[in-house]
Amino acid sequence: MALLKKGRPLNHTAIETSHATQIWQAGVDAVRADRLVRSALPFENHQLSFDRAAIDVKRIKQIVVVGGGKGGAEMALAVEAILGPEIVEEKLSGWVNVPDDCMRSTKKIHLHPARPAGVNEPTAAGIAGSDEILRRVSQLQADDLCIVLLSGGGSALLPAPQPPITLDHLLQVTRLLMHRGATIHELNTVRTWLSRIKGGGLARHCSADTLWGLIVSDVVGDPISIIASGPTVETESTALEAVEILKRMPAEEVPEQVIDFLQQQATKTPPQRSLPTQLTNRIIGNNAVAVSAAADKATQLGYEVLCWGSDNQGEASEEGQRFALRCQQLRDADEERNKRLCIISGGEPVVDLGPQAGKGGRNQQFVLAAVTELFSSGMTGITILSGGTDGEDGPTDAAGAVADASLIQRAQAQQLDPHHFLSEHDAYHFFDPLDGLLQTGPTQTNVMDLRVAIVE
Repeated sequence: MALLKKGRPLNHTAIETSHATQIWQAGVDAVRADRLVRSALPFENHQLSFDRAAIDVKRIKQIVVVGGGKGGAEMALAVEAILGPEIVEEKLSGWVNVPDDCMRSTKKIHLHPARPAGVNEPTAAGIAGSDEILRRVSQLQADDLCIVLLSGGGSALLPAPQPPITLDHLLQVTRLLMHRGATIHELNTVRTWLSRIKGGGLARHCSADTLWGLIVSDVVGDPISIIASGPTVETESTALEAVEILKRMPAEEVPEQVIDFLQQQATKTPPQRSLPTQLTNRIIGNNAVAVSAAADKATQLGYEVLCWGSDNQGEASEEGQRFALRCQQLRDADEERNKRLCIISGGEPVVDLGPQAGKGGRNQQFVLAAVTELFSSGMTGITILSGGTDGEDGPTDAAGAVADASLIQRAQAQQLDPHHFLSEHDAYHFFDPLDGLLQTGPTQTNVMDLRVAIVE
C-alpha cells in the first residue's frame, strides 16, 4: 500500500491526498509482475502457451529461465507457480538478476542480487550474474525451452561489457548520461553497443531453438530493442548513433576508450550468429495498463477522469510546472460547476542535475516544480502526486512525492522556500520535513511513472 511518510488528520485536503495515493496504488497493483506473467503464460494439459506459440512440456528435457529487472523476482515466482511442483522439480532451472532488496525465496530459479537498493548502476555482481546467464543459455540443447524475464531496470542489472570496456567505463558513461538528462533511448543505445548481452546478445548466445521473451515495459512507446537494452532482439541503432550521443556530452567527462571502441565497432562487420528459430517477444505489461487501472479506481471514488496519456517525457521541472498550470486552469474554469476531477498521466521525464545536486529523483522534482508554480496561490483545491511505479525515485527511499494546500501551509510555517530547493535539485529535503514523501518500498515491478492530480 502506498503510504505518506507520516499520518495526518483526515481533513478535506487529507482525504483528497488519501484518494490520490489509492488511485496511484491501484495503477501499480494492475502491473504487478506476477499478475502479468500469470496472464501471459497459461498452462493446461501439459501445454504451456505464450502469445501464438505453445509447447508440450512433457516432450522437452529442460526449461531454463533467465533475465533481469526490478520485477524479476515476482516474475520468477509466477513461472514456478504456473508450472507446478512436479515440472519445477524435474525440468526447471534458472538465473535472474534482481536488486538486493527484491530477493524472494524461489525453488529452482536462482535470484542473484546484482546491485544495491536504490543504485541503478552496473556492478561487479551484475557482471558475474550476466556471465552466468550467457553460460547457461549457451549450454542448452536445441529442443529445450528458454524463457527470458525482462522488466524495468534490466539494463543496469544485466551488464556484460565487451572487452576492452570495463566496469569503470560503464559506470562513468551511465552516471554521465543520467546526470546530464539523457533520455532512456539515448542511455540504452550507448549501453547496448558496450555490451555482450544487450542488443540481441542473449538471444544469439542461446542454443535452444525456442526462446520466449516476457517483457514488462518501462520505456515510452514500448520499443522492445530499448527495454532493458533489448537482450532478446537485434538492436535498431548503430554504433555511430552511440558516438553522436556521447559527443553531445562534455568532452572531458567521456572516457576516450569508450569513444575509440564505439568508432571501431562502427567499422566492423558484426559476427554472424543466428537467433533461435522460434523466437517470440511480447510486451506483457506497460504504463498504459497502470493508467487505465488508476482511471478505473478514480471513477469508483466518484471522480470525473481526464487521462493525459502514457507518453509524457520532457525535463522534470518544466513538466511539473506545466502540469500544475493545467490543473490550475481546470480548477478555475470549473469553479462554478463544482466538478471533482482526477487527472492521470504516465511517462518518464529526465533531470539535468549539472555538476552538483542535492537529494531527490525525477518524481520529487516534478512535484516540487508544481509546488513552486502554485506556491503563491496556496494550491487551494489541487492535490498532485507523482511516483515511480517501482517504488524508487532516484537514490532515495521514496517513490515520489505528493503535495496539497496543507503542505504549502506547513512549508510557509517552517519558512521552507520551494524555489531554493528546486534550483538545488534537493526535493527530498523539502518534502521530508513536510511529510510529503511517497514511500512504498520496492513494488517488484516497473512501468515508468504514474501521476495523479485531484482538482476540486
